[in-house]
Amino acid sequence: MSIRSRKHSKSSHLALLIAAAVPGMAFAAQGSFAQEELSLPATTVTSKAEVPYKATRSANTKLTQPLLDTPKTVQVIKKEMLREQGASSLMDALRNTPGITMQLGENGNTSAGDTFMMRGFSTENSTFVDGIRDLGAISRDVFNLEQVEVVKGAAGSDIGRGASSGYINLISKLPSLEDSISGTLGYGTADKAEMTADINQSMGDSSAFRLNLMRRDGDVDGRDYVENSSYAVAPALAFGLDGDTRLYIYSQHVRQNNVPDGGIPSIGMEGFYNANASLNAGGKVDEDNFYGSTGDYEDVNADMLSIKLEHDLNEVTTLRNISRIGKTTTERILTGINTLADNASANPADWTVSRSRQLVDQENEIAANQTSLNTEFMTFGLRNELSTGLEFMSEKQRAESGTTSRRVIDGVDYADVSPPTANLYNPNAHDLMAKPYKTGAYNDGKTDTVALYAFDTLHLNEQWAVNAGVRFEHYKTQSKGLSLVQVAGVNYTLTPYNIKESDNLTSWNAGVVFKPAENGSIYLSYANSLTPPGSDSFSLAASSPTSSSNEQAGLDPQETEHVELGTKWDLLDERLNLTAAVYRTENTNQVSYDALSDVYQQDGKLRVTGVELGMVGQITNFWQISAGIAHMDTEQLDQVSKSRNGDINQSGGVRWSPDLTATLWTSYTLGDLTLGGGARYVSEQTRQVNKGVDLSTQNMPEIPSYWVADAMAAYRINDNLNLRLNMYNLFDEEYISSLNNSGARVRMGQPRSAMFTTEFSF
Repeated sequence: MSIRSRKHSKSSHLALLIAAAVPGMAFAAQGSFAQEELSLPATTVTSKAEVPYKATRSANTKLTQPLLDTPKTVQVIKKEMLREQGASSLMDALRNTPGITMQLGENGNTSAGDTFMMRGFSTENSTFVDGIRDLGAISRDVFNLEQVEVVKGAAGSDIGRGASSGYINLISKLPSLEDSISGTLGYGTADKAEMTADINQSMGDSSAFRLNLMRRDGDVDGRDYVENSSYAVAPALAFGLDGDTRLYIYSQHVRQNNVPDGGIPSIGMEGFYNANASLNAGGKVDEDNFYGSTGDYEDVNADMLSIKLEHDLNEVTTLRNISRIGKTTTERILTGINTLADNASANPADWTVSRSRQLVDQENEIAANQTSLNTEFMTFGLRNELSTGLEFMSEKQRAESGTTSRRVIDGVDYADVSPPTANLYNPNAHDLMAKPYKTGAYNDGKTDTVALYAFDTLHLNEQWAVNAGVRFEHYKTQSKGLSLVQVAGVNYTLTPYNIKESDNLTSWNAGVVFKPAENGSIYLSYANSLTPPGSDSFSLAASSPTSSSNEQAGLDPQETEHVELGTKWDLLDERLNLTAAVYRTENTNQVSYDALSDVYQQDGKLRVTGVELGMVGQITNFWQISAGIAHMDTEQLDQVSKSRNGDINQSGGVRWSPDLTATLWTSYTLGDLTLGGGARYVSEQTRQVNKGVDLSTQNMPEIPSYWVADAMAAYRINDNLNLRLNMYNLFDEEYISSLNNSGARVRMGQPRSAMFTTEFSF
């Protein structure tokens, strides 16, 4: 069945205004806009049954083509699959895509929120909600998401600075005219309880209200004392849903109150090494040991308000504007573990581990406005599909630091409040510990951005299309605050600083798509991205050996170039999609430090080459599948640092970048019964990447490879009620989920666990 797109009223005055105000609107190639639209072919929509796992288009309006014809790797993880898996967090959702691994913080500190690597690059600050960057140290929930979109490859033209290996775009649930009520009630191991609700109610013929709710509470499987508690509310209003002009007003409010996890010592594990030979004979600690304090806490408040306005100028042209304000605050005290000691005792029961306490007080704010226009027009008889827009954004981050060590700061003597050591094999969470004190040091960072972009797909004929995009971006970063500078011994002084950096960035992409058949495509694409100093941390520094090389003001932006050759095919009457891609990514202008001459040099290069295969959709009407496998090789070139004593370290690879990852999820429906399951594989993840180092003298040089399998069974009682049981880590595989940069502590993967969920819908 084919239906024509409904006609919309024309507004020639508004069209002319947009053509003048928004770049890329070169309709004058063959006459006026009104004349050009008359020559467009009729738009048709073919009615096909929806495939639960498979998406045909991205919700991102910058991607002008169906996914089949988009010349880059894009994976859409839909809510139907997340619901089957019982996924609750973004990190749960990202297990469905290969090439992504989790990270852990430095030494005794744990990185808060969603922290992950993708294709060899850190991607934690490339998370977006409905196309707008989402900031803050928060573990994101999926309760209010329609789908998670993973775009891989350099994407500076898509989203601006950073984006060396891609980005994650979270698509919010919005109101519709269909009345519905759905939700879940769940209870699982470790006394975990969960509740979600999704209520959509029409208000007349063209307006609707939607409310999503979430509550989660419970301990963490396999861990003593660690617990997570969160709740959220996401109300939304929509007007004009049956007309040419639509208005959406929606917000999300999340509260998290957790006891954070500082991990366990790596002693006794495969690859453990310590210069103290007696410790090398020590056994593993119990995985459920908690080395923190009952006074540890993590409180996160995250709020955002969005207003989106859409207007159809005609049947092929839509103008959109979205505005957002958001604020996230994180307050955190975490007890971490550091140095092991045998205390001159041959009895391991007497051995201890030193502890540190980390204080995090961070506030992130964002204000953004995006105006975009999507249209189609003819140029010299060739059809163009254009997306163009203008973006304004202001991002702020304020972070205060603290310490437990004794310091005399500007004449004020602060006593040492370092935590006591813990017994290595029998730690006491009730040891008396004082809070770290704030030193008065802080960083108040801000980045303002103005960007102009245009993406166009030019259809040369039925088989060939050219895709290109460009983004012009001006940014200004200001970093001001007080830094703590050591004078002598325990004496310090607070020194004010105010550093500014601004520049213009131009990012672009280009691709050629060949369609040997209607259901397939072959493409070759190129894209770049630019990462200026302070891009991720909103913190700039004058040249200093104690500052991160990525924060040095005055350095050139790092540039990433990405080339990809791929093919995509829709099979089995467009129910099953297969993809394959080979790529090479190179990041240049990487920074190394020569302590002898106190000079930063930008000679380093990171090269990542890889192959990725994917499959998603239906094999039969009752058999769903989503699978992916990725192989990559990472190599550091000319990345050399020199210490003050003349030691030279040359990096040869990238931490936490396994050469092989794979993921699978499948389900089969037998009447009212649905059975499902999946597995994921991660090969070795290297920690020690310096060349010429004797790995036998390095602690935990890598994370061993692992397989994890999950299973699901669901039974539909009736049209309104469904019962589901999820089993995680079915074979109780013992594996390391993440390791810190020194190799001293690990976070173990989730042991065998279960969640029973009642799903209802009306």
